[in-house]
Amino acid sequence: MLIAPTYHSVEGAYLALLKLASYDYEHRIDARGNRAREVIGVGFRLPDPRQRLPYLAARKANPVFQYAEALWYLSGRRDLEMIGYYAPSMHANSADGISLGGSAYGHTLFNPADGDTLSPFDRVLELLRTETDSKRGYLPVFSAAELAIADNPDMACLAGLHLLVRDGRLHMVCHMRANDLDCGLLSDVFSFTVIQEYAAVQLGLELGSYTHVIGSAHVNEVNAERVERVLYEAQVRRPQYFPFPSMPAETTPATVAQVLEHEELLRANKAHYSADDIAGLDVDAYWQQVLLLFEVYRQISHDEVPAVSPDVLAALLPGLRWLLGHRWAACAPAGGAR
Repeated sequence: MLIAPTYHSVEGAYLALLKLASYDYEHRIDARGNRAREVIGVGFRLPDPRQRLPYLAARKANPVFQYAEALWYLSGRRDLEMIGYYAPSMHANSADGISLGGSAYGHTLFNPADGDTLSPFDRVLELLRTETDSKRGYLPVFSAAELAIADNPDMACLAGLHLLVRDGRLHMVCHMRANDLDCGLLSDVFSFTVIQEYAAVQLGLELGSYTHVIGSAHVNEVNAERVERVLYEAQVRRPQYFPFPSMPAETTPATVAQVLEHEELLRANKAHYSADDIAGLDVDAYWQQVLLLFEVYRQISHDEVPAVSPDVLAALLPGLRWLLGHRWAACAPAGGAR
């Protein structure tokens, strides 16, 4: 018996849930002025969590933001300075205009709790190294204290992440309080599967399955038109498939810090990289792809170029290049063909 529907990639799960909440929804809700269609208590499983990107032209998925958010989490940050550059809309969720609250999941996961010397993430890894069949590797994120904040603009949607080592593989179950299926689901699955893979690398384990469980799965009415376009495309298009690479076994917290040093230079427009510049950096080819994405965004944001440097685009993996070409005109191939 399958506990949750299984999909080859996040794209299949995304489309199935969009269809469910759009056409077979259980409730119409209007929480804090956000009218939505909702289903309660749903989930899915990805046997290969690396298949974490959807290739749907109408959706215009943004791998630049997705990698930025994943790195923001891995580094334990909560500042708007970094993440707000890639997603200006996130400023609306900040109470002080400087940092984020509940949605800064990495701040909760990767910083020591009061009175501890290790982060919850490191505590769980320590547990799993010594008790491989443990059921206790749970990382809570949502805090009851958030309920006591009047008019809280940024309550955690992530309840927690459960890491389970079984038969030499690291599996993860994600529990969501709520998920905006059109806007939030894709970024959440991307970041959480990166965290899962990062944990597997630290433990020296193979990557296991990823299971995503949602309390309130909803589609906001304001996004209904785009959802219709996405579902229509899924019916008539020829599906795209691009394999996603594995995170290097040598990845450590120092690797994340090194990548973010280059990210900060690019974000501040203090560095301009060619593809050869990035290829010459002392960074694994996997992380060079991320820096190529950040250089693309630097050119779009700071240089306002009509077209991104061809050498940078050519150095990207085909799937990333496809996504960028369908999101920004400056990344589209000459003549507009894709």
